[in-house]
Amino acid sequence: MTAIGPAGPAGPSAPPAPGRSAATGGGVAGTARGSVFGLAGSAANALFGFVLVAVVTHGLGARGAGAVFTGVAAFTILSNALKLGADTALVRFVSRDLELSGGAGVPALLRTAVLPTLLASTAGAAVLWCSPGLAGWLLPDLATGQAIAVLRLFAVFLPVTTVALVLLGATRGYGSVVPFVGVEQIGKPALRVLLAVPLVLLAPGVAGLSAAWLAPGVLGAVAAWVSLRRSLRRHPGSGQPASQSREFWSFAGPRAVSSVFDITAVWIGVILLSVLGSGTEAGIYTAIGRLVTAGTLLQLAIRLAVAPQISRLLAGGEEPDAHRLHRLSTRWIALFSWPVFVVLAAFPGTVLSLFGPGFAGGGSAGLLTVAVACLVNVGVGNAQTVLLMAGRSVWNLVVAGAAFVVQLGSGVWLVPRYGVLGAAVSWGLAIVVDNGASALLARYRLGFRTVDRGYVHAAVIAAGTVALPVFALRALYGDTVPAAVLGIVLAIGAFGTAVWRYRLPLGVGEFFGALRKRGSGNSR
Repeated sequence: MTAIGPAGPAGPSAPPAPGRSAATGGGVAGTARGSVFGLAGSAANALFGFVLVAVVTHGLGARGAGAVFTGVAAFTILSNALKLGADTALVRFVSRDLELSGGAGVPALLRTAVLPTLLASTAGAAVLWCSPGLAGWLLPDLATGQAIAVLRLFAVFLPVTTVALVLLGATRGYGSVVPFVGVEQIGKPALRVLLAVPLVLLAPGVAGLSAAWLAPGVLGAVAAWVSLRRSLRRHPGSGQPASQSREFWSFAGPRAVSSVFDITAVWIGVILLSVLGSGTEAGIYTAIGRLVTAGTLLQLAIRLAVAPQISRLLAGGEEPDAHRLHRLSTRWIALFSWPVFVVLAAFPGTVLSLFGPGFAGGGSAGLLTVAVACLVNVGVGNAQTVLLMAGRSVWNLVVAGAAFVVQLGSGVWLVPRYGVLGAAVSWGLAIVVDNGASALLARYRLGFRTVDRGYVHAAVIAAGTVALPVFALRALYGDTVPAAVLGIVLAIGAFGTAVWRYRLPLGVGEFFGALRKRGSGNSR
């Protein structure tokens, strides 16, 4: 991830020479520095998200919270679908244009991307507004009038939220995650909590808390536009860029469909439980999803950083650097993310009890299931990002589609029978299919190797220093708070010692040395 801004204080940087990255500080250095900021943002997002779920569940109970988050689920799926893949396409094409023309083609790319998404999201909002039957089907636990009012509330905010996500994709293409992190991971989550707390205390209700979740999107859209305007001024580019409209939508089209599969994987369980189960189960499953999001915060932070870097390196013909960047980032994702999911798998009931009474008993087995599947997810790093930034959006679509079919098919069969556990099993299967297939394609079709000596050391350290003490204490004292606290303390001590002892094969010096580097534009 790179720092935002020009090469120097005088103004926009000159366009890079062919084959050289414009990323500040170079590939790994820029990515490492940005990953730290992205990690901080992801941590804030996880914290505020956790607090929001806790506030809503304590204020409305699992049933009322299930209604709120069912609406959030439907809205999130729809807004991601109506982006039409343009946000990811802008990450790839803006970063490529900076590499090849210094940014001269970005205004045309924005015109290509924004107008279709605005029209599509407006049409989607109109459909939601005019579909009272959909409200009753999606929110059966609410009275008909209340369900319609909530659905129309989500419809009002759909266009502005969708376009804002597309604009933030363009800012990421410029090599900075500051706007995305500031808006999506810090600003909006923090504002949601600030709005929700007084509502829960003074006038708790499904409609009010839904509005608290939606309203920050307006400020987010304004911030995204202001940030993008600054980037456009700083990178005017030179020369006459070639038209990229056909190539843009050839990439974005498959990505539009696969992005629906990706976001649906996270939220389809909530919807299935609301429709086929109960609002209480939907609320419990939402809590599980929030914990999983917290566990993948490092992976998300590095993904935000790596995507434009890999696109630029591949555009500049620097495949070995792109491969090295992927290996290093995957090693550190696995090293620091595996322990989180090991702890969740060992003490699922204790962790879920933080959300209130009734969550542990109804969701422990489900959290255990998803945590085990996520060990595969973080173990392959950002394989999907590699496919997309290499231009293989069709491959990504096929893999995501297969995972979606597995999840939906198994979910429809399992949820009515096993409730939260059934939804968790179907999600876990989809995670393994999606990430496993993506990793195989990245390795054997694109040559991006994941496993090396440092990766093996990371796996052994995570297993030996974390899994052994936490599962030993679980076996001795059960899924209890004292066992969890003692296990985490022992694991942190052993893990930190092992990382320091094996810092050379793990590449600690390389990673933290990159953090200290200071680039000045095209420093590589």
